[in-house]
This record gives sequence, C-alpha cells and structure tokens, in this order.
Amino acid sequence: MLPVANRAAYNEDHALFRDQVKRFFDQELHPKLEQWEVDGIVDRAFWLAAGEAGLLCPTVPEEHGGLGLDFRYNAIIDEELAYAGSSAGLPLQSDIVVDYIVAYGSDEQRAKWLPRMISGEAIVAIAMTEPNAGSDLQGIQTTARKDGDDWIINGSKTYITNGQLADLIIVVAKSDPSAGAKGISLFLVEADRPGFTRGRNLDKIGQHSADTSELSFADVRIPHENLLGQEGKGFAYLMGKLSQERLSIAVSAQASAQRAFDEAVDFTKQRKAFGKTVFDLQNTRFTLGDLAAKLQVGWAHLDWAIIRHANGELTPAEASAAKLFHTELLGEVADKALQLHGGAGYMNEYMIARLWRDARVTRIFGGTSEIMKEVVARAL
Repeated sequence: MLPVANRAAYNEDHALFRDQVKRFFDQELHPKLEQWEVDGIVDRAFWLAAGEAGLLCPTVPEEHGGLGLDFRYNAIIDEELAYAGSSAGLPLQSDIVVDYIVAYGSDEQRAKWLPRMISGEAIVAIAMTEPNAGSDLQGIQTTARKDGDDWIINGSKTYITNGQLADLIIVVAKSDPSAGAKGISLFLVEADRPGFTRGRNLDKIGQHSADTSELSFADVRIPHENLLGQEGKGFAYLMGKLSQERLSIAVSAQASAQRAFDEAVDFTKQRKAFGKTVFDLQNTRFTLGDLAAKLQVGWAHLDWAIIRHANGELTPAEASAAKLFHTELLGEVADKALQLHGGAGYMNEYMIARLWRDARVTRIFGGTSEIMKEVVARAL
C-alpha cells in the first residue's frame, strides 16, 4: 500500500483529504476501471463526479472559485489515482493546463473557463506535440495568422491527452514563424470552432483508458481575445510551467512503482513453486529487497521535491531530475515485478500487466529521459 504515515510532505489536513480521495475512488473509479480500459476513454460522468467532490483543480485561487490549496493536494490525488492503476486525465487538467489559464489568462478567460474546469463541465487539453515535433517545441509547424481582429489557426497535433473529450484546447502555434522561440504563442481554441476536427482515439501500447488523439486545425478562426497571455511569450510560458508538469509525472510514477511492487509481493507469497512459495526463494527475496530499498529512497526524495515545490523552491533541473529518477525507477520495478509473476504477468487479467504497459510512456512524455539528463547537465 502507499506509504502515508509520517510522510514529510503531508500533515493531518492532508491525511483527511487523502481519505476523501480514497473514498471517492472506491465508489466512482475502481468499479469502472475495467470498462474504461475496454472503451478507451473515461466517461464524462466521472469528471463531473470528481468536480463535485472537489478533486479537480484544487490549487485554483478562491477568487476564481477554487479551493486555493497548494500542490500537495494535487499530489495526493495523483498518488491515489496512479496507485489505483488508472490513467484518467485528471492530472493533466489539475496539474498542468489549469495553471496556464490562472497565470496568463485574462479576467474574461478565467471567469469563463476556471469554474467549469473545477466542476468538470469543461475538460481541457494542451496541444504541443506534432507529427514532426516532440521534445523540440521550437520545431512546431502549426501557425496562427492575424486576420483583422481574428487569428486563423492551421496545423495538426498528435498524442494529445484528453483529446477526444476536450471542450477547450490550449494550442501552441507560431504567430511569427521568423522569430524562433520568441514567435510562439498560446491560443484557446473551443472544440466547436469550424475547421477543428478530432482524429481517431489512438491505439496505444498502454494507458488504454486515457483518450489520446490527433487534432487538426484547418483555417480555424478565433477572436483576438482567445490569445492566452502575450503574443510571442508562449515558449517562455511553457518553460515556466514544465517543473510542475514533470513533478506531477514523478509523483504518479512513484505511486505506480509502489503498486507494481505490492502486486509482486502479494503474488509471490501466494504462488507455489518447488514445494514452497515463490516469495521464499532467495532470488525473489533479493529482488524484492532491492526494490524495497529503492522505493524507500524514492519516497524520501519525492517528499523533498514536493515540499520544495510547495515552497516555490524547486528548480527546473531538480524537477527534471525527479522526473528522470522516478520514471526510470517505475520502469525497473514494473519489469521486475512482472518477471516475478512468471507467465501470469503476461496475462492482461493481472494488474501487473497493465502497470507494466502503462509505465513505458512515462519515460517519454513530459520530456524524454534523454532530455531530462540534458536539462540536469546544463545546470551543473
């Protein structure tokens, strides 16, 4: 189970909130997980229920209709969601996209979208990645051209989380293709705009219940007031928000690693081989002992990072290092935990199979492990 007692990052208020989250997931998430995996999407009823329970965008300031809490509450939701084995897109909404609107949105944009994001009525995605541009955001080809008082968006995006459900998309586009990073801007594009189309719900190796889509923009006309923040500041905005995104991924990865480990412990204690349980074999005990030690270090480091971020002290290099460490740890734990299941681990009916599949992408999205190493090295 998740280690929650005496965690350095949390206090009694956080423990009460965690109990609320667990009760909600017991009722609204666990019974539906398998169906969502089959459907390839989480139903909107869950989003609305999460909003009603206060589990969406808890950091939004009270003046905008939020709870005004700090990131530690987001982290609790992320931990419990990941430990449950769910890839629902709540962290994208609460940890990533909402902060762009809070920080850079106009009064009108905040008033229109924040209450609906908090309630679950509006699901929001951010469209960065393109078929030919991933970690290198300066290589995007989507454009935003001025036309009188409007902007006209053209281009395509891919691998967009929440893409099938999104009511609003924050689109990263080049407003001045000749200006490099200083020519990138962010735009709010409503899903009902003419010229906007969704492609198929992409067939992924894992994270099957997370709708992930291709999005196309063909002469999508939006008013000037849909520009998010200042023109040409998009790249700076993205870089400024990456630390929380990467910490969010690290939080989820650590919790998923713990679930994979727990699944292995439970399975090996029940499975018989050579007249004893698999757990009693020395190789199993050595493997689990090694993973337990690494998880212990991981939780201590994660709490350190969460506290630093809540205090506004976590640096981009530290956040990148956290993302690197915890996602790589998840990969190791999930793989070894599956190995300890033997043939059963390769069967989709076992939770470890889902955890192993879902783990692989964490070393890619939010910046690949290779990019994380580069960010850390640049700070040396």
